[in-house]
Amino acid sequence: MDDQTKLEIEAAAFRSLKDHLMEKRTDVQNIDLMNLAGFCRNCLARWYQEAANERGVSMDKEQARELFYGMTMEEWKTNYQTEPEQKI
Repeated sequence: MDDQTKLEIEAAAFRSLKDHLMEKRTDVQNIDLMNLAGFCRNCLARWYQEAANERGVSMDKEQARELFYGMTMEEWKTNYQTEPEQKI
């Protein structure tokens, strides 16, 4: 497999994971992901930010989260966060 094909497959897998967490499993809370998998949606958004910054694209935490979540954190919390003690 050449490097470009590998990169495209990895990007497609990341998009599938993102879509799965953001569209199909909004019922799963970040704290549950963190406890079971050791990472959550915020971790993925941070890794997105770090990758952008490494490539010279200026992005802060809130911008990365909004791009990853497809909405502001306040909107996500209002729409999907179920238990107050699980605030992200």
